[in-house]
Amino acid sequence: MNIFLKLFITFSKIGIFNFGGGYAMLSLIQNEAVVKNGWLTNAEFADIVAISQSTPGPIGINAATYVGYTSVMNEGYSQGLAVVGAVLASLSVIWLPFILMIAISRYIMSHKDSKAIKDVFRGLRPTIVGLIGAAALLLMTSENFGSPAENPYLFALSIAIFFASFYLTGFRKANPILVMLVCGVLGIIFY
Repeated sequence: MNIFLKLFITFSKIGIFNFGGGYAMLSLIQNEAVVKNGWLTNAEFADIVAISQSTPGPIGINAATYVGYTSVMNEGYSQGLAVVGAVLASLSVIWLPFILMIAISRYIMSHKDSKAIKDVFRGLRPTIVGLIGAAALLLMTSENFGSPAENPYLFALSIAIFFASFYLTGFRKANPILVMLVCGVLGIIFY
């Protein structure tokens, strides 16, 4: 099957079965792009996540754009066709949810107080938390943290930076931008 058809089918499927936004979508994208189809390595996927977070727009669509581009480039196609792959993946991830939301939004809004609608959303909440947790676990790889076998010092430093960032933003309510800047400086110094 051609890469463009695979991108269309894969990202249409991700788009229709995703609930919870871009971070919840990351585990689905990683499973399809790295595990099932082998379009990317774990290191490339980690880079795509970092780029997707730092560029404007929703992270899920940004990730789809970069996966579309990178996967087509990795298949040996030209840059022009890679741009087509990026656009195709981006549009594929949003077209079915867009149509679905237009079709059901009036019903949901008129029945938002019904027990059935509330029960559906109550059931989706743990799923969303699970998908976001899965995305977090997928990013805890040797590409992001290093390996204790290769360099125990840098691995310990990565773990310390992770927990310090978690503590500062989660419990001390530190400014996340300031935490990222400090971590970036630490990265330049130590890595």
